[in-house]
Amino acid sequence: MQIDDRLHTVLRTRAGGETSARTQFRQLVDLLGTLPSDARGEVIDAAWVKLAELSQAIPAADRASAVAEAGLRLRSPRLVAELARAEPQIADAALSAAQLGEDEWLDLIPALPAQVRPLLRQRDDLGTRVEGLLDRLGIARHALPPAGRASRHPANDTQPARKAKVESGTPESEEGIGAIVRRIEAYRARHTARDSEPVEAGPSQPLAAVAFTCDESGRIDWAEAGAAPAVIGLALFSRDRSAAAQGFPAITARFARRVPISGETLHIEGSTAIAGEWRVDAQARFDQRGRFTGYEGRLRRPCPPEMAPESAQGSEADRLRQLIHELRTPINAIQGFAEVIQQQLFGPTPHEYRAHAAAIAGDAARMLAGFDDLERLAKLATGAMSLEPGACDLGEVAQSLTDHLAPHMAARDSAFVSHAPAPALPLGMAREEAERLLWRLLATLASSAAPSERMALSLTASGGTASLTLALPRALADQSDIFHAAAPNSSTPLSAGMFGAGFALRLAANEAKAGGGKLERQGDSLRLELPLTTSDLTAPADTESKGLPG
Repeated sequence: MQIDDRLHTVLRTRAGGETSARTQFRQLVDLLGTLPSDARGEVIDAAWVKLAELSQAIPAADRASAVAEAGLRLRSPRLVAELARAEPQIADAALSAAQLGEDEWLDLIPALPAQVRPLLRQRDDLGTRVEGLLDRLGIARHALPPAGRASRHPANDTQPARKAKVESGTPESEEGIGAIVRRIEAYRARHTARDSEPVEAGPSQPLAAVAFTCDESGRIDWAEAGAAPAVIGLALFSRDRSAAAQGFPAITARFARRVPISGETLHIEGSTAIAGEWRVDAQARFDQRGRFTGYEGRLRRPCPPEMAPESAQGSEADRLRQLIHELRTPINAIQGFAEVIQQQLFGPTPHEYRAHAAAIAGDAARMLAGFDDLERLAKLATGAMSLEPGACDLGEVAQSLTDHLAPHMAARDSAFVSHAPAPALPLGMAREEAERLLWRLLATLASSAAPSERMALSLTASGGTASLTLALPRALADQSDIFHAAAPNSSTPLSAGMFGAGFALRLAANEAKAGGGKLERQGDSLRLELPLTTSDLTAPADTESKGLPG
């Protein structure tokens, strides 16, 4: 209450001239600097607004002098973060004057703009954990104090520095060789003992993917360890055309509406690690009170340069991927608006409209999934991507998926039938890839099965090859070309995908080829073959064969 009263008093004061404005600015910095970071209230909000107004009216040099003034209490991480985003001389003064604890620094540093973090290397009172964090972020120790900065620590006026002033024969306020000598000597006095410590540099090779979170302004405040030095502090969704990250207007619009971002394109200028084109997939974050706190998601490269196809077929695939991207943009926008209505983000909405919006959002999601399948087929067909390596058991994956499908098929009295247990069939691909491939096959056949139809399923191993043989349902067995893409004739709870059974099977065939195997029709059956590995996937007690539904 005492601080609120003082804020009331300061806010009632009319800053009629430059001197009174600077005084009011310093008073607000001092009072806000003593508040806890979670302090809220109308008076506090008004003080922040007034501080912003004064920052526009007072020259940066005067504000920096006020922040650096002796006796100022700068103990609020929130205020330090705000000042660090201002002009460089103000950021320098704020980071020099800040009086934060070690835990507060650890929380604050990832949120600071990347270009101001090196200023913290001029301090020698941050603690070993903070110094370790700066090392992990790749912030080098070899930086001189900025010329003309306000001294806040005794080490800034060391005996070697004073000696340099005398030897230079120049006044203390004069810039030039003497000033440079003083800065060098001050730096050496503080950092000689540290220079022998190893420094972890940022990534020097192009990154392929980055998991990240960003704050409410769109600036990255956390990234996975290997990428953090290169991307923390990067503003992803800025409308400023001079910003390092540039995207289509749709991406900033989705950020502004707090709706999911899926597959949007960003072009980033910067170091070798992050320069180039990226795709963004991200979701908005909200705290327990429903307040927007930023986004979390993943940046990914659209296609590794070394795998870009050069053939005529590759050119066609490139054009297809470009077309898909152009189609995604309006569908993403439609889905975003539908979700806004369905979730009532802009206010109460009648239930009928919400139901329509939910249906539209669902249709948009299915279309986007279809676009993903198209792009995946184009990349697999041209060799622009391969399946992720790993380890899994084909028999175990098949068992899991048929168990999942069984209740849905039982509603129509159809089923997959196996009369023998499956042997251990270790594969050299990631489980997720195997599940995607097998689900595509099993769901396609299940969706095509007639009521009461049974389809034989068998798993075998021979000559280093794992084989899955599936009897085709009559609807597919009667077709001369089961890999011909055609729109589905009807909608069923189990869907073969947006483009029908033929397209799904063609995509599965390309996935099998990318995994070193093949998918072929053999009469009225479909046979999947994949290379076995020698990996021991299970402990001895778990190696007994598991039977499939029978």
